[in-house]
Amino acid sequence: MGVLLLVRHGQASFGSDDYDVLSDTGQEQARLLGKHLAGHGVTPDVVVRGDMRRHRETADGMLEGGGWATSVEIDPGWDEFDHLGVVAAHPDLVAATDDRRAFQRAFEEATARWASGADDAAYPEPWSGFVGRVRDALERACAQAGPGGTAVVVTSGGPIAVAAAALVDPPVDGGGDAATTARLWSRFNTVVVNSSYSRVVVGSTGPRLLTFNEHAHLDGETLTYR
Repeated sequence: MGVLLLVRHGQASFGSDDYDVLSDTGQEQARLLGKHLAGHGVTPDVVVRGDMRRHRETADGMLEGGGWATSVEIDPGWDEFDHLGVVAAHPDLVAATDDRRAFQRAFEEATARWASGADDAAYPEPWSGFVGRVRDALERACAQAGPGGTAVVVTSGGPIAVAAAALVDPPVDGGGDAATTARLWSRFNTVVVNSSYSRVVVGSTGPRLLTFNEHAHLDGETLTYR
């Protein structure tokens, strides 16, 4: 049985000129995660990351903390959706993005409209396209975990939420309809902790979500959601 760990990146730099850079807290979260996993006997056969700076910096910190010399592969299928573009597609919400709480409210309302699929033409990447590419990336990562292997994916909250929704309500089982996927995604996406990991087991009957959003390596100021 293979094991796949889906890791959310460490805290990024909200409000800075470049959001895609990890904050000091984000750097520490990544190192703590690697140390924690190594202390629990995890040695990945492969590390896969999205093609964003925060993914790279998290993977680097995790490898440092774990003392691993594991190869790292890039799969853009694990990239986050363009959250700023999704919010900007709704000018009535843009004025509410001056602080973290206001942005969170605007973000949740804008992503709900995006995930409804009602106006796909308004977005560079429609909701259906995002879901499709993440499901494809999940399939590739599960294959890399293979029989008896361990694969670690470093990605973002949005893709992890899509993967969790697909595993809880698999399309092949007659589930996975658009409305259910969007509802599950919203529930998962709003609670994913920075540098948390979700554990997927890959066996003869396919992948199964074993745990979601584990973050025992964090406490106090290192426990963040945004």
